[in-house]
Amino acid sequence: MMHSSRRKPVLYFKEENRSRVFFGVLSRKCSIFKLFCVCVVIGFASLLWLQLSCSGEVPRRGVEDGTLPRQPCPPERQASTTDDPSWGPHKLALLIPFRERFEELMVFVPYMHSFLNKLKVRHKIFVINQVDHYRFNRASLINAGFLESGNDTDYIAMHDVDLLPLNEDLDYGFPDQGPFHIASPELHPLYHYKTYVGGILLLTKQHYQMCNGMSNRFWGWGREDDEFYRRLKAAGLQLFRPTGITTGYKTFRHLHDPAWRKRDQKRVASQKQEQFKVDREGGLSKLRYSVDSKRELMISGAPCTLINILLDCDLNETPWCLLS
Repeated sequence: MMHSSRRKPVLYFKEENRSRVFFGVLSRKCSIFKLFCVCVVIGFASLLWLQLSCSGEVPRRGVEDGTLPRQPCPPERQASTTDDPSWGPHKLALLIPFRERFEELMVFVPYMHSFLNKLKVRHKIFVINQVDHYRFNRASLINAGFLESGNDTDYIAMHDVDLLPLNEDLDYGFPDQGPFHIASPELHPLYHYKTYVGGILLLTKQHYQMCNGMSNRFWGWGREDDEFYRRLKAAGLQLFRPTGITTGYKTFRHLHDPAWRKRDQKRVASQKQEQFKVDREGGLSKLRYSVDSKRELMISGAPCTLINILLDCDLNETPWCLLS
């Protein structure tokens, strides 16, 4: 009797321990299940936030507060256009004269690739990167990009890396009638004088050759566009600009921040006088450069061709290619 009376509590404690173990396991399973549910909810919320905040467009925030906009979503690869006549027979070489503006490039390439795909414009993006020790020469880089763009493109866009089109009614199609200035004075956010042809200008390759390209004498920032306007007139080409665009100065987004990206506007030696003259002999025919390297890149899913260019400078002709 004594043995049986002593064994009962033992059995009772075993049953109690089993219950505790059972409920402990059940509790841990519930905790794991709750943790799993929380992870699922967080993952779903993250995907939803990404979908809402990442639409392939550059948001207004970042430009207005003086910082660069966040990088847009990786756009889709360019659709196959071989059997789709709606894309047209022409192919655009988008030429970006470039030096050390990588933050803007990371935004520009995927944005423009997506934008041109929406317009069904067959295109290839060329980043013409100046890697020599001379001052920046936008016109010479465009000349080099034209020569390096290959035979599979039949028209070019001279396109600044800090200017993004926001209106899909803008025409990036083949400019068969004459040069087409997309960033016209009526639409560009900064430059409004009538002879302005900078920012974004489309030309057929034939028309660009008729002008002998752009002048190579403009080292530093500015004036090469004004000289090219005179070349267009001298070649007898009529300049066209967008019509029916109602977005005015909000047609483009300008990414340039002068506070941290200083422009080389210095005029040294005889450059002050030379910058207003027409270069009747220079251009494509007298361009001196070499290709340091060429590679195919993907930036957020958008393909582009990076061409590192070494420009050459005749110090007797343009001593202002160097500041010292």
